[in-house]
Amino acid sequence: MMRIEQDALGVIPIYEGAYYGIHSYRAKLNFEISGNKVDSLLIRQVAQIKGAAAVANEKAGVLSHQKMIVICQAVEEIVAGKWANEFLVDAFQGGAGTSTNMNVNEVIANRGLELMGHMKGEYMYLHPLDDVNRSQSTNDVYPSAGKMAVLHYLSQLDKTIALLIRELEQKANEFASFRKMGRTQLQEAVPTTVGASFAAYASNLKRCRERIKKTSQELKELNLGGTAIGNGLNTSAIYREIIYQELNERCQENFRPAPDLIDATQNTDSFVAISGALKTLAVSLSKIAHDLRLLSSGPRSGFSELNLAPRQAGSSIMPGKVNPVIPEVISQIAFQVIGNDATITFAAESGELELNAFEPVILTNLFESLHLLERGCDTLANKCITEITVNQEKCENDVRQSTGLVTELAPIIGYEIASKVVKEALAANVSIEEILRQKDLFSLFEEQKEQVN
Repeated sequence: MMRIEQDALGVIPIYEGAYYGIHSYRAKLNFEISGNKVDSLLIRQVAQIKGAAAVANEKAGVLSHQKMIVICQAVEEIVAGKWANEFLVDAFQGGAGTSTNMNVNEVIANRGLELMGHMKGEYMYLHPLDDVNRSQSTNDVYPSAGKMAVLHYLSQLDKTIALLIRELEQKANEFASFRKMGRTQLQEAVPTTVGASFAAYASNLKRCRERIKKTSQELKELNLGGTAIGNGLNTSAIYREIIYQELNERCQENFRPAPDLIDATQNTDSFVAISGALKTLAVSLSKIAHDLRLLSSGPRSGFSELNLAPRQAGSSIMPGKVNPVIPEVISQIAFQVIGNDATITFAAESGELELNAFEPVILTNLFESLHLLERGCDTLANKCITEITVNQEKCENDVRQSTGLVTELAPIIGYEIASKVVKEALAANVSIEEILRQKDLFSLFEEQKEQVN
């Protein structure tokens, strides 16, 4: 059975049991693009706004108590995960998110009609736009819901970053006394410890974590109440006050109106800023991954300082080969996040006049970056860092054989003499210590080591 719905463009038959309506269905037909639906959390956050708006509208005297009650009940059901199949719009969509907003409006309205004892589509009793969308527009609802969703995903990411930092710090303590050669430009530099390297990784990620936290504070400033372009047309002062109170109570947050709603409606720089912070985290993770691949290379003809837990067979032709698959996937995550950041940058830059039409692709890419980084941090912590061991004998032998040892002596014997010692050691294929003994400089070297230690 079908019901007939009408909009300004004409009429379309809609499946009688559907909670979506004509606007959602047109969007489904128009945007057969990625095959991926709008993020489910974004849908739930749009619904939360609809519930808060219904309460604000009722208190402002522009929505009946009965309509407010059924709207809020429908919202609660959506937030709980019901009617998920009714949200059928592709994540990639024109219209600055209008299709998503319409889809939520229609599902709430039709569920509300059921609760009131009416048939779906009988919008004269509860209208998706006149009632559910009252005092709102896509242009303030969609970006606000997007910020709310990003903040939620950021809280999940933060937990996995903290987990990864703890694992790195644990390894820093475990490996604190294990000497190894430090390298600059892949060449031997000066001695260090394995623990110091892992402590540096943890320090880097702590800084990334704090940067993300600081940048995320901008996302708590919403443009709700600004409606189409931020000048507040079709809202009231009571509505603008109540909706934030209600939303914060529902979400246990501290959302507040942006200082300039016109600015907040047309500009998406807060999304660019958080994407930049996520990109920086991705770059740092990839650098750690590259180091782990190098330091575990071998097993006999590479650096072979670290042992990564074998996760799977590494070759279909080379028996016994095991690859550093976890660091490899971390770098691939980073590549994707960097690409997402470029997309977000271009989309934000392409906004025009009073609105950015490209917020759907901004949010789609932000969500993907957040999901990838969350899973990546968890995977790196639990499937790689926690199981790393050190080839201590190899590391110690590399230190003894390294030309970098002479750096400690350079302040005493001078740069030129130290350079000659290195040259002679390399030419004779002997250790620095042996050349120092030949030149009666070894005692100076021992004294310098004692002073350093």
